Formats: sequence, structure tokens, C-alpha cells
Amino acid sequence: MQAQYLDGGFADPARDAAHAFRAALTALSRPGRIETLAGARPPAPASVAAGALLLTLCDATTGLYLAPSHDSDALRGWITFHTGAPFVGPEHAMFALGTWEALQPVTRFSVGTSEYPDRAATLIVEMDMLDNSGAVLTGPGIRDSARLSLPEVAAFRTNRRQFPLGFDSYFTCGDRVAGLPRSTRVEED
Repeated sequence: MQAQYLDGGFADPARDAAHAFRAALTALSRPGRIETLAGARPPAPASVAAGALLLTLCDATTGLYLAPSHDSDALRGWITFHTGAPFVGPEHAMFALGTWEALQPVTRFSVGTSEYPDRAATLIVEMDMLDNSGAVLTGPGIRDSARLSLPEVAAFRTNRRQFPLGFDSYFTCGDRVAGLPRSTRVEED
């Protein structure tokens, strides 16, 4: 195994993973809220926040799909060494990583079943920009409304109509992360 795969994990795995898990939960339970995730240094093109999510949420039992934008030998080696997550096709993925364009069509990802809605995929969408502008979000975890710079609105509106089924999403940019659960209503600005 090449040395490049060995670097970039959490320096203090227990503490760093606990902080990252808390930030990931907060981001998903408070749609539109942007959290900071640090401690990971994955190979490019993965961001610090995406790396921290992978280190925290993936293991040998969670199938991971790498979209073409992120499918590289260096990233595959890093993920294998640090998480052991198996690489799978989009229809079998519990997690998927890539740019929004590279993850298309999102209809191929699992939305769970009526018996097991928790078996839906979680998309980790790498963004060029992440801020509190753009689409208007309402629903559980949001007091009145929130805003988030989403890559589009239509796919998330369609996803919401499937509730309690549907995929969940994290949006990452640098060391920042925001979450969008399937229960959130999304409207144009």
C-alpha cells in the first residue's frame, strides 16, 4: 500500500470522529445550517468536509459509490485504508460522493422501502460554493425558513414528494457541510 493512502486520517480518531458525527447530525437535523468539519485530509478532489464525513459514516458494511468526478486511485486507496468501505454501483450505494452533475441521474440511488426507509442512500455532494442564499427551505428542524445554495430545486422537490422514502443529502465545500433530509420542503428563491 502506498504511503499516500496512510496519511490524512483523523489525528485523534475517537475525538475527531465524535466531533464530526455531532456536526453531521446537526447539519442534517437543522437543514440550512452550515457546520464546520475538520481533521481529514483526503486526496483531491475530495474536500476536507467530505473526507471527514467518509471517515465518520463509512465502514466495511456501507457500500460507497464514487461518481466519475471523484473516482481516482488515490481516493479509492485512501477510503479503503481508512474506512474499509466497499465500492459499489449507484443502485447499491448507502453513500455516494461526487459533484451534483456527476451523480446524475439521482433516480438510480435507493430511496429505501416502505418497510425499511432507512435503507435509502445518502448523497455527499461536493459544491464550489456553499452559503445561506438561494433555495428556501421549510419543514422539520427549521423554525420559520432557511436558505441554502442548492445545485437545483426540482430534484429535491421530487425527492420530498416520496417521503418517508427518498435520499438524504450532505453538501460540502472546503471544511463546510450542510444537510438536506428528505423531509425538507424546497422552493425556488
